[in-house]
Amino acid sequence: MNKQQLAAKIWESANKLRSKIEANEYKDYILGFIFYKYLSDREVKFLRENDFSQEDIEGLDESDPETMNFIRENIGYFIAYKHLFSTWLQMERDFDISNVRDALSAFSRLINTSHKKVFSGIFKTLETGLSKLGENSVSQTKSVSSLIQLIKDIPMNGRQDYDVLGFIYEYLISMFAANAGKKAGEFYTPHEVSLLMSQIVANHLKNRPEIKIYDPTSGSGSLLINIGHSVARFMSDTDKIKYYAQELKENTYNLTRMNLVMRGILPDNIVTRNGDTLEDDWPYFDDNDPEGTYEPLYVDAVVSNPPYSQHWDPENKEHDARFSNFGVAPKSKADYAFLLHDLYHLKPDGIMTIVLPHGVLFRGDAEGQIRKQLLELNHIDAIIGLPPNIFFGTSIPTIIMVLKKNRPDTDVMIIDASNGFEKVGKSNQLRASDIKRITDTVIGRISIPGYSRAVTLKEIRENEYNLNIPRYIEKGSGAEHWDIRALMFGGIPEIEIDELRIYH
Repeated sequence: MNKQQLAAKIWESANKLRSKIEANEYKDYILGFIFYKYLSDREVKFLRENDFSQEDIEGLDESDPETMNFIRENIGYFIAYKHLFSTWLQMERDFDISNVRDALSAFSRLINTSHKKVFSGIFKTLETGLSKLGENSVSQTKSVSSLIQLIKDIPMNGRQDYDVLGFIYEYLISMFAANAGKKAGEFYTPHEVSLLMSQIVANHLKNRPEIKIYDPTSGSGSLLINIGHSVARFMSDTDKIKYYAQELKENTYNLTRMNLVMRGILPDNIVTRNGDTLEDDWPYFDDNDPEGTYEPLYVDAVVSNPPYSQHWDPENKEHDARFSNFGVAPKSKADYAFLLHDLYHLKPDGIMTIVLPHGVLFRGDAEGQIRKQLLELNHIDAIIGLPPNIFFGTSIPTIIMVLKKNRPDTDVMIIDASNGFEKVGKSNQLRASDIKRITDTVIGRISIPGYSRAVTLKEIRENEYNLNIPRYIEKGSGAEHWDIRALMFGGIPEIEIDELRIYH
């Protein structure tokens, strides 16, 4: 069974098991158990690599502080043998929901001090949700037993297995998102959009020895991970990538941390915060020593898919360093507040990509003034119009905006990619060819009639800083061209080959 088949099998069974529990809630339980299995298997793997026998492993408990501290100092936590995921499986009919409660409580208590920020409270959503898996301990035990049997076959023992684990984890998140309605956007950016953003970012950052990347609305963390994966292909040492993430909702914040840890990223390279990005900004500091650990955050890349047109509190924000040079977004729409937040945290040679609703291109008043300032200061590099109905939970038109602090170009690359997609279920989805075409167009700044143009600032000024894509990219006449010979006798129509000549 390959990873796609295994993932599909787990999803099908999980969807049946969740019964009346909302998909948005159930994902936290199954993903939490997958993460606990990962931590258990990782500890056993570490022990075997350090010549622990099976008998030694079976003797693991808190009565041996020397061994316990050795494990904690090396992997950041300690799980006694009786609390290992593999032990639960061996218990069969003796397994009880109380075993899970005891294990999660012990895990929280035995985290190494150096790993508190990565692991502290990471199972809180799962702990509090156990009671929702059944009306009493018997039904809860039955539900959890079914869950752990479901995920027992996911491999987690080697570098290659991280790819299988990561694929299954993201597959499940995407499937839960597809079934979670409007709440899906809170935790998931479709993989294809994430891949598009990551390829644009990776091209800009390639061959840098060290890289910091940041997602201020991190959701499940998949967007941040895909960026890191794309950037890593151009680096000799992938441990030189540092990941920064902030997320408002606690259960989603826990998903971010789980996802980053399970990809084999060193805990020292994971810096996360649970809080309101617009109200509680970095600089990062340790609460125990604010002055001694004060560190403003400036990164090589910022990637984000913030909530669209969200209400926020702009009061007293005009002197905030993030907004003071551009203006303050209106309280009914925080889109530009998120954009300016991202831009502020960029290094001078950095790059950012952000998903926004189409309205940011043409809405007036305060947003119009911010847009004008961004253009006059030459920060907007490219605008990519995406197909409709491409994000879970919303059908509104969206764009990806690419910004830089320092740019060699003074024009803006505008791309109408709204027609490049395939229909998958109820949603539209970018194909590999669509992603390639967009990426090549942005990187090469290629003008293609009816698709893309490098628009001068002079023309944008003449349009009063309105960036609405139809003002700059003319749609075709709509008349279809038919190659009668090709239809009758076969072969590829020459007009289709001509359209691809730019790539040859």
